[in-house]
Amino acid sequence: MTDVEVNPPAQRHAAGDHGRPAPQVDVLPARDVPLGGPRAMTVRRTLPQRARTLIGAWCFVDHYGPDDVADTGGMDVAPHPHIGLQTVSWLFSGEIEHRDSLGSHAFVRPGELNLMTGGHGISHSEVSTAGTTILHGVQLWVALPEEHRHTGRDFRHHVPSPVRTGGAEISVFLGSLAGDTSPVPTFTPLLGAELVLDPRSTTTLAVRTDFEHGLLVDQGDVRMAGTLLRPAELGYVGTGNDTLTLVNETDAPARAVLLGGTPFEEQIAMWWNFIGRSHEDIVEARQAWEDASDRFGTVDGYDGARLPAPALPNATITPRKNPTHH
Repeated sequence: MTDVEVNPPAQRHAAGDHGRPAPQVDVLPARDVPLGGPRAMTVRRTLPQRARTLIGAWCFVDHYGPDDVADTGGMDVAPHPHIGLQTVSWLFSGEIEHRDSLGSHAFVRPGELNLMTGGHGISHSEVSTAGTTILHGVQLWVALPEEHRHTGRDFRHHVPSPVRTGGAEISVFLGSLAGDTSPVPTFTPLLGAELVLDPRSTTTLAVRTDFEHGLLVDQGDVRMAGTLLRPAELGYVGTGNDTLTLVNETDAPARAVLLGGTPFEEQIAMWWNFIGRSHEDIVEARQAWEDASDRFGTVDGYDGARLPAPALPNATITPRKNPTHH
């Protein structure tokens, strides 16, 4: 997770409504990243990268599938640790079995939110179920602010009821949008929602002006604020917008995930599955995992060994924040 995108984002501009300039949209391309383990699967990662570390407190965006598990072997991620973050699992198809050191045993299914908080330390496993034929979804991380980054373990499950507005069906899994609010609490102001856009439709969404937003396109070509986004691209717009207009450019339904939040101003040190504030935070957490300390607990019910921590880089892990630009 320390890899960064070497290519800068494309900055696409378009005319706005009524002759006003449209918000600038930075188009962040995806890169293919093989996940570790004996049954490695490849994901498309758009966050973090050199051009952008965070969108709000969202600090990690992996997009995978649709994968035929008969060919790929599916997902089998052995118990591994986390600190300083929340994991947000959201599926379009398939099913994943989740076990963690809090004692949670749950299933990730399409249209259902699984959110795990690993502040001071948690461990979990993720395995696609035997009944899964096509695995397709996103794995997202949220950075915890300094005030809460050592919070205790937690796990939440929520099934949002889709709402319609304009030409879109919207499932709000975190925050508020289109008159719906998720009951799942967050440590910083956040938005997370799946959008299914009708063919050739235009939808204008009222959004918070203090939020920056990212739109990850899963299927179809979607124009956000006048800028075309293709599948697997993540479009970013900054704060100061009270609406976002989305246009499905295709003759079939389009699908995207909208993420948002107030800018996260703290620097974060990211390495493997850890988010800290310094190189020392990472070294300490890695050693605790290698020592099988109580910090991360144990995952019951997984058939196999836990993941060992990779070797630390031969360099100091440098805290990062979003670069200053524009």
